[in-house]
Amino acid sequence: QVQLVESGGGLVQVGGSLRLSCAASGLTFSRAAMGWFRQAPGKEREFVAAINWSGFSTYYADSVKGRFTISRDNARNTGYLQMNSLKPEDTAVYYCAAARSDSTGSIYHSARYNYWGQGTQVTVSS
Repeated sequence: QVQLVESGGGLVQVGGSLRLSCAASGLTFSRAAMGWFRQAPGKEREFVAAINWSGFSTYYADSVKGRFTISRDNARNTGYLQMNSLKPEDTAVYYCAAARSDSTGSIYHSARYNYWGQGTQVTVSS
């Protein structure tokens, strides 16, 4: 059974930082692409960042480019999202997702991903 468990969310002030973690089990994590998505109240889930299986390629939404950094540690089966210079509009539930090596489609789109975590709340207060 595949499990993705996010942690690291919380309440932070504008300009602050948080580091989200996503611990994976039950899949060959080192061969899976990984992504982070978020969903704010009343809005659709949106792409935040993604990383390929090796970690050599990363992808970001324009809204977070230069502030967020995605990374992974395949030896620990864990992915990360470092979030700096946080803004109120970053407030959302953040989800990590994993795509098997045989999954197709754009890495920016949720349909690419086979497995999802339960989400972790990030609240940025002004």
